[in-house]
Amino acid sequence: MASDIADISHLIARCALRDRQAFRDLYTRTSSKLFGVTLRILRDRAEAEEALQEVYVKIWQRADRYVAGGYSPISWLVAVARNHSLDLLRARKPQGDDIDLALDVADAQPNPEQAEANRGERARIDHCLGQLEADKADAVRGAYLDGFSYEELSERHKVPLNTMRTWLRRSLLKLRECLSQ
Repeated sequence: MASDIADISHLIARCALRDRQAFRDLYTRTSSKLFGVTLRILRDRAEAEEALQEVYVKIWQRADRYVAGGYSPISWLVAVARNHSLDLLRARKPQGDDIDLALDVADAQPNPEQAEANRGERARIDHCLGQLEADKADAVRGAYLDGFSYEELSERHKVPLNTMRTWLRRSLLKLRECLSQ
């Protein structure tokens, strides 16, 4: 896993130097994960696919902003995808659920190998989330899996906005430490 992180970090650094092959490799290695992020937040397959393309444009344009050793490269990529998806979500008008969309999303299952890898990764994340206090773990899930804004989470947990930011920042640091073990 450490070599994957180093490889992805290296690919981002090469993208900052405008290496097109590195960008293609980065897309190949990370697009399914980032698509999952955009789809989970936007809940619209076509919009998530379009958002994914826009996310990679941002990654290409901002690769020089990634600081190796600060956050994991996957965390940085997920943050770009999450923030872009949340921006799109806030900009669109409320829409009713469409049965065809629900069926399309149900068909978007990973292959067995990907599913097994996802289960293992999910188990590690669940274990590390279990190490956090319940309200803080709930806030992390709300922010990074369900797409709630910090403001929505601070209202939901009845804490000031800055407290919520502190909870999330400290919780992510604890998660990173746990996941690196």
